[in-house]
Parts: sequence; C-alpha cells; structure tokens
Amino acid sequence: MQHFDAHTTRDRLAFPALIDALRNMFVAGCEVPQRHSHRIADAHHPGTIAGTVLLMPAWQPGRRLGIKTVTIFPGNGVLGKPGLHSIYTLYDAATGEPLAQMDGDQITSRRTAAASALAASYLARGDASRLLVVGAGRVAALAAEAHAAVRPIRRVQVWNRTPASARTLADRLVEKGFAAEAVTDLRAAAGEADVISCATLSSLPLVQGAWLQPGTHVDLIGSFAPDMREADAACFARSRVYVDTREALAKSGDVLQAIAEGAFSSERLQGTLADLCRGERRGRDSEHEITLFKSVGSALEDLAAAQLVVDDDD
Repeated sequence: MQHFDAHTTRDRLAFPALIDALRNMFVAGCEVPQRHSHRIADAHHPGTIAGTVLLMPAWQPGRRLGIKTVTIFPGNGVLGKPGLHSIYTLYDAATGEPLAQMDGDQITSRRTAAASALAASYLARGDASRLLVVGAGRVAALAAEAHAAVRPIRRVQVWNRTPASARTLADRLVEKGFAAEAVTDLRAAAGEADVISCATLSSLPLVQGAWLQPGTHVDLIGSFAPDMREADAACFARSRVYVDTREALAKSGDVLQAIAEGAFSSERLQGTLADLCRGERRGRDSEHEITLFKSVGSALEDLAAAQLVVDDDD
C-alpha cells in the first residue's frame, strides 16, 4: 500500500487536473451512501462527548473504493493541537485490497475549491477577472488559484472579519502573482466583483443580494449545516441557483433559510453540478444574469481527488 503525506498529496492535486478529474467523475457518477457519524465519549468526564468520527465512503463497482475518516475533537485547542484530522484510504473495489492512504485534509480543501471552480466554468462570465474572497481560512486561501484555472482572474480582494487575517492572505496571493489586496468595505468590494467566493463558518449572512451587480457569480462554500449562513435571502431571490448535490437542499442553512423566508424554493433550483457536467442543464444564459452556486461537499469529489493522487505515477 502506498502512503502519501500532506506535501505529496497537495502537489498531485494541481487545480487544472483536479477540476478535470471532478468533471469526469460527475459525468461518470459513483455510489455515495450517507456518511456515518459516531460520537466518542470523554473517558475523563462521564456523560460528555470528547469528539466525533465521520466515515464518508464512495465507490465505482469494479474500480475503486474510497473512505475518508474524519475525527473532530473540539477540546484539542487547549492541548495546542488541531481539532480536526482526516485520512483517506483508497481500495480496489473488485478485491477490497488497500491501495493507498493519503492526507485527508489536503483532499478535502483542494477538492472543495476545485468544485467551486468547476461550477464557475459553467456559471461565471467568460471574461470574469475580479474575484472577491470572503474568508481567510484553508479553503478561502485556495479560491483564487482554483478560479484562475477556469477564468482570467487578475484582481483579487480579500475580506475577513479579522482584517489582519485578510492582509496575511492577500500578501500570500501577491507572492503567487495575483494583484491582491485586503479590503474592509465588503459592500463596495461585492459591488465590483465578477465572482464572489465565500468560505467561512458564519452563522449570519455576510453578502447581501442588494449589493450584487448584473453578471455576478456567487460561490457559497460555507454553510454546510442548517444554522450556518453566508448570504441573505435576496441573493437567492435575484439569482439562478445551482448546487453541487441535492443534499444542499436539506443541509445548507443558506438554502433552508432562504426557503423559510419565501425567497427560494426547490422548484426554482436550476440544476446540480452533475447536470451541468453532463450537459443536461444549461449554465449561464447571458452576460447580465446573476448566478449562485451552493456546495456542501460530496464523497464523490474525495474519490476523484484520491484517484488523481494515486494515478499521477501512471
């Protein structure tokens, strides 16, 4: 069995190749059962939970089987350790033979950014060059590079609740060749952007639909739980809305709260990422419409990324 550390996993997931791998997997499809979640008791404090383990499988019969194992232990902060760890294991789906094990954090963050870029390849204007990144965490830090693989991104603005974090990310993007800057006026930046990519853990809407200019594409990566939210209901009311998978209709706070406020309904959903990749639904219709893509993540994307890591030697 092969082993790939975080550095090697990252280097084998260059965005152009990863975006193509995701597109191919959405076209081909795979089996994605519901993820398994188990709570781990705290041995030192009876009745309390120390952490959670998530198991996320996906497979293509006769080809490859993958399982991502994620552990979430919020109390690790006081120990000076990360609260989340993940490992991805790839198997032969015909024999069950373990083939490889790799860094799950790199798999997750890079496939998440790549899925947004894949959606943007159908939904953002062809001349989109101005990107606003909302957030400054692990996935937000990858948004510019990912979107630049599908659109001519030249100018990048970064907004974060903590301005110092926005400045740090902007400086890193400048080092990578982007014309990047940190901004403090989110409304003004949103009004100038061709693409707005949000990757936060916000529970309150950050981007307002009233700020959006014709032709904008909105990419919402956070809000993977019902109590999370990155955009207000007006963003959904003004946009043609797409999701990565239909699970977003049941999981995402952005979607659920827009529905609760009467600004959106499942009947208004334009399609999924698989629909776009297979040509079953159209993407952007005009230069002036506003589009919105909401993702919650899928084990399908993990499997596509893991196969790319292993097959890089082929």
